[in-house]
Amino acid sequence: MKRFVWRLQRVLDIRKKEEQKARAELLELTERLVETRGELLARRKMLEDIIDGLTGENPKKRLGKQEFFLKFSAASDEQIKKLEDKVKELELQQRDKIAEVIKLRRFKECLEKFRTEAKMRFIKEQEKLEQKQLDEGSIVSFVRKTQSKVRI
Repeated sequence: MKRFVWRLQRVLDIRKKEEQKARAELLELTERLVETRGELLARRKMLEDIIDGLTGENPKKRLGKQEFFLKFSAASDEQIKKLEDKVKELELQQRDKIAEVIKLRRFKECLEKFRTEAKMRFIKEQEKLEQKQLDEGSIVSFVRKTQSKVRI
């Protein structure tokens, strides 16, 4: 029996590799997003802890620390804004990458479906050819048997 060969197999293999690559990129983006969110939360928590620490202190000591905190908080707020912008950018990139992965997966699944259908057609054709050969063989043997009986 002939071996099944599908002409679009190379395209399917390439699409599978593209999907794997896109998934890896999505995973990397997600990891960066989680890391950036963690850093953002850590900075916010640090500011909250400093504020909580200042509210519990003696008012005389607190004034000097508050002045330092206010100077520090302006720079810290700027860093937080940058982190928030980075988070938004990463979320946008993540959505785009998810859409790309979905598109590649659908195309790959479509190709796999076509391959399955082509393989089923191939198997049916091979079964028909095999049946035809068996029928021809049995006809030939029947004709030989009948001719050998007629000669006797």
